[in-house]
Amino acid sequence: MIEAENITLHYGGSQILHGVSLSAPAGEVACVMGNNGAGKTSLISVLAGRHPRSGGELRLMGERIGRVTAQEMARRGVAYVPQGRAIFPMLTVRENLQTGLACLPRAVRRIPDEIYDSFPVLAEMAHRRGGDLSGGQQQQLAIARALVIRPRVLLMDEPTEGIQPNIIAQIGRVIADLRDAGEMAIVLVEQYFDFAWNLGDRFALMERGQVVLEGERRSLARDDLHRRLASIAGV
Repeated sequence: MIEAENITLHYGGSQILHGVSLSAPAGEVACVMGNNGAGKTSLISVLAGRHPRSGGELRLMGERIGRVTAQEMARRGVAYVPQGRAIFPMLTVRENLQTGLACLPRAVRRIPDEIYDSFPVLAEMAHRRGGDLSGGQQQQLAIARALVIRPRVLLMDEPTEGIQPNIIAQIGRVIADLRDAGEMAIVLVEQYFDFAWNLGDRFALMERGQVVLEGERRSLARDDLHRRLASIAGV
């Protein structure tokens, strides 16, 4: 569904990504892991079109993608859930969801019913301002806002960060349901190891802007991956 090959990225004179490759087929969760500063958010920003890559190739549904904008990637069915949620605090829950529809033709700009099925609290709080929600509720809103376009690819950056356990479990169930439907590729940047391991079908471990370990879940040993991640993080 989405493939990145030998991606490089520079910020000014600094090189952030060094030949990173990643693939995420439909019906799978590709987990990107690593310590802070490893380049995970930079990678997912490239996939979302938020930062133009310096080199490498990006393919979506087999089609080679040039250096397009984030809006164009959204039109092509790539949805992005940023780290820190980035909801609009003065807009209502419904208005926040409606902002996600901007990339769609006017005739199909509606909030799908299944959004509220997945996140019932958003239906209950549809007229409350986003800034009045708890952190966990804001995270649900950020994910729902990405899902309103019925994406082919869902990019998620640290969705469990600062979230209470019961909301983490609910988010995990939603991701599993989306994966099991088989129509969407999911790229999950995550530091919570157990959450990532329980959902992931393939893993890429990053360090200093490079992938240092990758493979499908069936080819990796959980404890070995955990130890490698801990050693990189200096734990």
